[in-house]
Amino acid sequence: MRADARKNRDHLLAVAGTALAEQGVDVSLRDIARRAEVGLATLLRHFPTREALLEALLHASFDELTARASELETSGAPEDALVSWLRDCVAWTTEYRGVTVLMAAAIEDTESALHASCVTLRAAGARLLIRAQAAGLARSEIDGADLFALVAMLAWLGDQPSLAPRADRLFEVVAGAILTNPAGTATGTPPPNP
Repeated sequence: MRADARKNRDHLLAVAGTALAEQGVDVSLRDIARRAEVGLATLLRHFPTREALLEALLHASFDELTARASELETSGAPEDALVSWLRDCVAWTTEYRGVTVLMAAAIEDTESALHASCVTLRAAGARLLIRAQAAGLARSEIDGADLFALVAMLAWLGDQPSLAPRADRLFEVVAGAILTNPAGTATGTPPPNP
């Protein structure tokens, strides 16, 4: 790719990232082009579909979350690694309102531009879950697909203005439900009665 074309593409991605953070994944492609001070045809020449734009924009983040899972897989206690990655993943998915809906659809659609990235990300989380399960620290009936769904659920909470204040507390509840020995029971303190 020529240097000027690369510069234009990078500028479009930067503008799109800002627009998505402000308006969510349903932001108009025309609005992105207008903000970037280019014509819609220029935007579409670089990114022929909304999914192509989103894949290019989100790919680096998917790679970072996957790399973070690999790092945690070898560096921390299994339960801490799992919860840390889960927290990072939920925090990232709340940056772009509506991205979880796209991710959930893309993981089932092999033709989606986001499919491969979503599958890789789900597999990274599944490895952390399996490691915690092997250590007897996570529930055995949960799998990578369940973990991916829980990320989507927790991110959805963060997208809802009326529920966002509950998101951190509910994250702790969900993390505690995933782990077989959540914080509090590790020290011998019994969990609260339901």
